Amino acid sequence: MDGHLRAYSTKDGSIIWDFNSSANAFTGVNGIKAKGGMMNAGGPVIVSGVLYVNAGYGGTQGQPGNVLLAFTVDGK
Repeated sequence: MDGHLRAYSTKDGSIIWDFNSSANAFTGVNGIKAKGGMMNAGGPVIVSGVLYVNAGYGGTQGQPGNVLLAFTVDGK
């Protein structure tokens, strides 16, 4: 609900990576401006090594926004 996407250590549960979608503005592949927000609609999906997550498609509470994010290990 706070707009964060986190990776946790399988050894001790500590946070090893944290991306705050609500603190960022984005330009989509179509050139339209977008912003992240809460992540409470559907879960992340991995396809062909790419992690996709929607941010900002909240219901009645939290931070609104409108972005689909794609993450890869190599940043491509």
